[in-house]
Amino acid sequence: MSDPATTTEPDGAPRIAVLDILRGVAILGILFMNFNDMGRSLWASSDDIRSLGWDAADRTIWFLREVLANGTARGMLEMLFGAGMVILTDKAMTTASFQKVMARYYWRNLILLLFGLVHLFVLLWPGDILHTYALAAMIAFLFSRLRAQDLFMFGLSLAAFTLVTGTSNYLGEAQYRADLTVVQAKQQSGAALGKEDRTLLAADADYRKRVIAADAAAKARIADEDRSRRGDSASWIMAQWRVALARETDPAAIGAIWEAAATMLIGAGLFRLGIVQGLRSRRFYWRLTLLAYAIGVTLRTTGAIETMHFDDAPKIGFAIGEVARLAMTLGHVGAVNLLLTTAFGARLLKPLAAAGRTALTLYILQSLIGLWLIFPPFALGLYGTLSWAPLMGMALVIDVLLLLAANLYLRYFDIAPVEWTWRSLVEGRALPWRKRAGVRREVGASRAA
Repeated sequence: MSDPATTTEPDGAPRIAVLDILRGVAILGILFMNFNDMGRSLWASSDDIRSLGWDAADRTIWFLREVLANGTARGMLEMLFGAGMVILTDKAMTTASFQKVMARYYWRNLILLLFGLVHLFVLLWPGDILHTYALAAMIAFLFSRLRAQDLFMFGLSLAAFTLVTGTSNYLGEAQYRADLTVVQAKQQSGAALGKEDRTLLAADADYRKRVIAADAAAKARIADEDRSRRGDSASWIMAQWRVALARETDPAAIGAIWEAAATMLIGAGLFRLGIVQGLRSRRFYWRLTLLAYAIGVTLRTTGAIETMHFDDAPKIGFAIGEVARLAMTLGHVGAVNLLLTTAFGARLLKPLAAAGRTALTLYILQSLIGLWLIFPPFALGLYGTLSWAPLMGMALVIDVLLLLAANLYLRYFDIAPVEWTWRSLVEGRALPWRKRAGVRREVGASRAA
């Protein structure tokens, strides 16, 4: 089997075409996760998805998005970040000390952290992932010298934690519901209730009061965001800052860093085993794709159906969520590598390499287009006017245009603007950015079946 085509950036960093294609898939896919939060209430995505529209088309699009895409673009980017960590640091450690390599890698990610904070608080995208990835990468680096098997062990820590704690909570809730049903039946039949029965009924009454209060608070939060983001420029800016600060001070922000660092370690392990960059056989990728999708689609479908019931019945979604996300992400990685073993697949996916090479710039452009052109009150003002189906349709159109723009740009330039700025700051010098005459830039992938 031949190696994937490899090129270098102006700073000498290697690029592997397969990874660029995967990154292109991920960066374009992430718009489908973000666009609804740009065009409708960000809180509604977690509080009440029906607030974004819930007719037949919306339900279908949401279901497909939930099963096939939710969290997987993020997962692919995290795995690729881990692969990049190996590429950037393993060879460097053959000629430099761990401390020197660590210092350079941390400097690289501190600058990325700064970019993320600008994206978060200046460009006003509360869903920024750059600052999270920068922090996660610095944590993941501490484990980077481990064997692939150990990387997987640490990488699966969040999935194991959520599976164990989530299953325990689910079983406890199911038992509570079963006990409550028995007591309620006794109450309806007029049978005498014991002390434990009365305690259980009182606890359930208190629980229902808290649920009603939480639902009311969620509706108020969504309504407040809607009013602010439909108002004037000042109210729109303040709304974005409020959401950003609320998300960054929520304990879930720690979970996001844990998730990213863990998945980066899995990506590092997959790279060391030659899996993510396509060095395994076609049979291997068939098996990986089928197994991963069998697990991922089954678990994701279960979780999506549960969500669409909109009731307070015990739900297994939290327990299986991270396992399902990782499985679907691996399925996508396997499917892309499987396609690349064929001439048709390689031609089909080749344009995505340009999106991968310009991923950081495209990510910022997605925010500029959505947050500063299409939806804000001072521009087109379309916030709150589109439901799930048209939002995802518009995201698809934007992705197509961005993909065309990326391929056109790379005909004339070697590096995208945001990438150029980041790497120039890392290097401490202005890197060349125009296409170098006589230098052939590979964007395809060379594969043996």
